[in-house]
Amino acid sequence: MADLITIRTLTDGGQQPADIAHEIADFLAEARTSLDLAQYDFHLRAETAAIVAGAVKDAAARGVAVRFVYNVDHRNPIPVPPPPEPDVQLISSLGVPARPIAGIPDLMHHKYVVRDGEAVWSGSMNWTDESWSRQENVLVVVSSRELAARFTQNFEELWSKGDVEQSGFVDPDPVDVGTTPLRAWFTPGHGEDLSHRIARAIGRARRRVRIASPVLTSAPVLGTVAQVASDGKVDLAGIVDATQIQEVLYQWRHNGNATWKIPLLQTALTRAPFSGKRSTQWTPESTHDFMHAKVTVADDTVFLGSFNLSHSGERNAENVLELENAEVAARLAAFIDEIRARYPRIDAAALA
Repeated sequence: MADLITIRTLTDGGQQPADIAHEIADFLAEARTSLDLAQYDFHLRAETAAIVAGAVKDAAARGVAVRFVYNVDHRNPIPVPPPPEPDVQLISSLGVPARPIAGIPDLMHHKYVVRDGEAVWSGSMNWTDESWSRQENVLVVVSSRELAARFTQNFEELWSKGDVEQSGFVDPDPVDVGTTPLRAWFTPGHGEDLSHRIARAIGRARRRVRIASPVLTSAPVLGTVAQVASDGKVDLAGIVDATQIQEVLYQWRHNGNATWKIPLLQTALTRAPFSGKRSTQWTPESTHDFMHAKVTVADDTVFLGSFNLSHSGERNAENVLELENAEVAARLAAFIDEIRARYPRIDAAALA
């Protein structure tokens, strides 16, 4: 599996931006024919921009067909934090075909690269210095022509149609990567299907459930987690971003359509050991140190990618890999336990 599926976890302060920039550059440097990049946020300081942009320019210079899509023009109010404005000047400097994707109805939230139709880089990590140094994230690189073909289909939806709403309709048919069964899920086309799929996996777990998600607002997932936490029969624990959770609760309390979710969230986060990272309140100039990993482990089933366990995530353009692998599940469950141990447990007072 090590040669076909590679997992990399990031912690707040656990690595330097230049380290990740070089990893990205090394991945891009292997391209021979094509690179399709879908990046929600792309903001880099001079040192890391030189490394990553240099790798993209080098690829184009040696004849690799490079395409770049990125998020713009979000019009709707959404849960926190607000969407970034990508560095269009940096993207333009790459000298490759690029297309802004209108965030309608919600965000173009992907963070993936398809290389040569053979390998996929994905996960929760945006391409920013703070994502690479101050946030918890999970990266995955998979070598598989079948999987790469699914991501290429999704990229073509975005490239040809130019908006979020008309993407995410690639069917999540299973593929085998070595001995690991794997499905690629894309939203918004399969957004509700994905939420129900994750909820069912959580509800059917018999040994353990581990969750890392900045927020927890998807109704199917939230209801199932609250039920499992109340039953107390499964080893359930997780980590969220406490600042974003409080902001979501504030929004719900001022939105009569969502107040019914409040007791479910309180039950889910207080009847099982969930921790909350007190990240810096968002402003354009603040440190963006969110708890940003997006992973669910249910027994030996893993869901990882760009998808927050949120209602808005169902409407975003997102991708998630579902895989059945005991080794990966154990590693990512341990990662979630490691990061939740760094932050205080959520209690009723924190949610008041």
